[in-house]
Amino acid sequence: MSAGRTSDQAFIEGLFAQHQGEIFGFLARMVRDDDLAADLTQETFVKAFRALDTLESPDRARAWLFQIASRTALDELRRRRLVRFVPWSGESRGTAPSAEETALRAQLSGDMARALARIPDRQRGALILAEIYELSGTELAAALGVSHAAARALLTRARESLRAALAEERATSGGRPALAADGAPPRAEGATLSQPRRSEERR
Repeated sequence: MSAGRTSDQAFIEGLFAQHQGEIFGFLARMVRDDDLAADLTQETFVKAFRALDTLESPDRARAWLFQIASRTALDELRRRRLVRFVPWSGESRGTAPSAEETALRAQLSGDMARALARIPDRQRGALILAEIYELSGTELAAALGVSHAAARALLTRARESLRAALAEERATSGGRPALAADGAPPRAEGATLSQPRRSEERR
């Protein structure tokens, strides 16, 4: 192996050590299968190694990895048409969930998780990246491979879709109120997609 390829491999191994946990978490939320997500995580980093020359700057590596992971997940979803929410197994091959990951999984239980599973794949990916992984507007655009304006528009549609899906879930699971007084999605007990600081406030 040439010195250049050795250096590239070392760089990707460093990215894997730093980001494999959150890439796995994102993929697991997208495909709702821990074993499959573990495979796709490996695939993402293999693709990253092969496409390293497309990384414009090391400080953009996180968004770049999410872009590769997002495309990998969407390709798999198109192939398998995974549309039904499957409960977490709590286990994966060689990727144990962190305490933070376990907490986030619990937050996405019940109505919210099922509602999130209802919305289009790209919209779900945008919401997960923005609300759980807290990507900024610029990072989100890079991860989705679109312009900043297009990313914001997709995120807006995703929130509207989630609000509608959550209303349907709550209507079918006991007739609880679909919308809060301010028109925002209601918060289920112990289940919320948003972090304490919403991503819009950071942009």
